[in-house]
Amino acid sequence: MTTLYPSIDDLKAQAKRLRQAMTDRGTPVSHSAALELLAQQHGARDWNTLSALAAKPNTPPASRISVGAEIRGRYLDQPFTGKVLALQELSGSGQYKITIHFDEPVDVVTFESFSAFRQRINAQIDENGISPRKTSNGVPHLVLDL
Repeated sequence: MTTLYPSIDDLKAQAKRLRQAMTDRGTPVSHSAALELLAQQHGARDWNTLSALAAKPNTPPASRISVGAEIRGRYLDQPFTGKVLALQELSGSGQYKITIHFDEPVDVVTFESFSAFRQRINAQIDENGISPRKTSNGVPHLVLDL
């Protein structure tokens, strides 16, 4: 199982926000200390290790999707926008497990007499952002606009 990291630019922006939050709370830290704290938060030994891991091409779809990214697409053929909460490669298979929190709940029932709304989903996608699982009419459960 491979852990997918945000880009180095995203990590640096997180460190900048952390530094500002610490300063606002009366505990100023240097930029390098914020980078080290961020590395620990991501489970790395230090900033150099984390930046090396983040720089690795851990790619499709990670090169286009990262945790915290705003995304859009179709879930059960319903359009959505949302945020990626988790992304994990499934044992070198080219498949990924993704958790998405939709900005607005999506009605997952097409029957007009009732509705069932979902706001957070777990799904599997391939390197193109398409779910291998399909509805009864052959439409993939999840298709991301990459």
